[in-house]
Amino acid sequence: MKFSISKTALIKALNTVQRAISTKTTIPILTGLKLVATSESLILTGSDADISIETTVKAEDSDNLLAVESEGSIVLPARFFTEIVKKLPEDTLTIEVGDNFQTAINSGTAAFTINGLDANNYPHLPEIDSGNSIPLAGDLLKQIISETVIAVSNQESRPILTGVHFTIADNTIVAVATDSHRLSQRRIELQQSVADTYDFVIPGKSLNELSKMIDDSKDDVMLSVNENQALFVVGNTLFYSRILEGNYPDTSRLIPDSFDTRVSFNAASLLSTVERASLLSHESRNNVIKLIIDPDENEVVMYGNSPDVGVVEERIKPLELQGNKLEISFNPDYMKDALRSLSQSAINVDFTSALRPFTLMPTEDSEKFIQLITPIRTF
Repeated sequence: MKFSISKTALIKALNTVQRAISTKTTIPILTGLKLVATSESLILTGSDADISIETTVKAEDSDNLLAVESEGSIVLPARFFTEIVKKLPEDTLTIEVGDNFQTAINSGTAAFTINGLDANNYPHLPEIDSGNSIPLAGDLLKQIISETVIAVSNQESRPILTGVHFTIADNTIVAVATDSHRLSQRRIELQQSVADTYDFVIPGKSLNELSKMIDDSKDDVMLSVNENQALFVVGNTLFYSRILEGNYPDTSRLIPDSFDTRVSFNAASLLSTVERASLLSHESRNNVIKLIIDPDENEVVMYGNSPDVGVVEERIKPLELQGNKLEISFNPDYMKDALRSLSQSAINVDFTSALRPFTLMPTEDSEKFIQLITPIRTF
């Protein structure tokens, strides 16, 4: 195998596949990245068994300066190879594989030779039928991920909760995540109906990596799903993620369908208040702040107490307040995450009682986005 290529184009491709490569893998060949040169393209693949990324550098794009002299494949140590390429002196480089997988890398006055591995031993990527692909607007998918992945669990004791649960039917996609202390649900209407019904859970870590690959354009990301893998096609890149096994809990029954007290806030203003209150709560062992709601006075007081540091108390003027008096305590970090994920300026916070979960929803299209937080008993 021998080819030359633009250093810039190769680094861009390396940065993409590098997201899927882990140094902690128990399969040694997966610490490497696979390169396949054909007459028309250079294909790079990285995998850690949970996610796999394949990206294609095409010869037809003149900016890539890709010229393949002889076809072939090789697996190279990902970290060393990437560092070498980034440090090369010229704008182009040549890679040639010789006997025993010895790989020469030349650029200007610099010449490296590194040991490669037989690409035939690299695990094959899953085969997924893309005939029934679902188009998702890139900016919308990125938004769904950022709004739900905050609530996935970090505890491996319940693996299914470490992912986001997607259900797709007719022209609706619902994404929900919960760690049993909080919940985030997003509902989106698709441009077109889908023929089949889909129900799957993708690890939060996979979705975080996928989100970094999607730019903020509305270009479609194509989604295909089989029994244990999901495939997202982003431009010239294929992103594979395993699907978590098991049944996701029925979260619909956790969301209250009525409220006793509703407070409308400016989201940015409320976030600033919670951030100030959490300065002290973080110094306390239980990390709790209290909300005191008084409809008679039309005011809300946020209160934080850290015995070692001091007390914070701040009055908030709500946009609107209706219902009963209430005192409720909760983890401020959950509230901050929820508020940051809500892009709307005005939100409703609905309460049923001091010990029941409460919800945060935008005042407009409230059924499309729900954040739920479980309070903390302080008595």
